Amino acid sequence: MVSRTAERHVALPLVEARWLSQTFVHWPYEPRIVQALLPPGLTVDTFEDTAWVGFTPFVMSDLRPGGLPPPGWSFPETNLRTFVRRADGLDGLWFLSLEVGTAVMLAGRAIGAPYHLGVLTLHREDGAVRYAGVRRGGYPSYALTVRPGAPVAAGALDLWLTSRWRAFTRTGRVLWQTAVDHEPWRLCRADAVDLRQTLTAAAGLPAPSGPPVFHYSPGVHDVRFAPPRPATRARRPGR
Repeated sequence: MVSRTAERHVALPLVEARWLSQTFVHWPYEPRIVQALLPPGLTVDTFEDTAWVGFTPFVMSDLRPGGLPPPGWSFPETNLRTFVRRADGLDGLWFLSLEVGTAVMLAGRAIGAPYHLGVLTLHREDGAVRYAGVRRGGYPSYALTVRPGAPVAAGALDLWLTSRWRAFTRTGRVLWQTAVDHEPWRLCRADAVDLRQTLTAAAGLPAPSGPPVFHYSPGVHDVRFAPPRPATRARRPGR
């Protein structure tokens, strides 16, 4: 459900963290283009008949097992994701790629999360936030510099692009869902100073159908991940 607050409180989190200094870059796409990249069981979600793909660099801070106090692991992460629905209408995120700077996150591959190791950085200079990253092997890569602006009173599209409360992943015939709970995003305007990236091309996407939409958030401080659980299990032929 697209809403400013989480659908349910994750009372017994598997993992807790903070997401800090997060920029949202969203490009519009024709739904058929994004649908071609999705697995069986998921349909691209749209806003006014347009699909969107998001590029979101941030800092994963104090990642730790649920119930333990900080500190934990802290490192940059960058996600390329889109918005999907299950056959019953349940909505969430589908990750096209997940770039990380630490091997600890590769455990997520067990449920199909597409994590890739690389060298990622985030720097602040003269009021700007500079993100850069390159996947191990030298491709794909990205460089983004934004200047955060004034707070945004979130409208319908702002909320739709930034508020999802579960992610879907897939291994074999099993579709997994992982619920997340955190306080509402504090969104600000963001002006792009520089944006260069090859993540979308590496994911199999052509050029988008329009200009990107930018948001920035200082972050959320109480992120709680529920244990992943099977969302569906594909039936064998004849059953």
